[in-house]
Amino acid sequence: MTTRAKLSGIQRQALALYRGFLRTARLKSPEERHRIESVVSAEFRENARNVDRRNFVYIEYLVRRGKRQLEQLKNPDITGLSTLEINKVSSIP
Repeated sequence: MTTRAKLSGIQRQALALYRGFLRTARLKSPEERHRIESVVSAEFRENARNVDRRNFVYIEYLVRRGKRQLEQLKNPDITGLSTLEINKVSSIP
């Protein structure tokens, strides 16, 4: 039997937020469900890869922003998520 490491409070919040998005996606149409799940998965993976684990202020900001987005998505009139792609430029000529 393996023991799991205990999750911190902010890790539990992020996991609950992720699960909340997936549960809410089930309430939408099948095509929107797939789109929501892929956007949410990509966003969480990107943040897990790029955000420093010790940057608690930024992580808390992302959790708050995610909670607001989830509340909006729970609205029956909202059909899906929109994404914004920002091209990262290393230097401006």
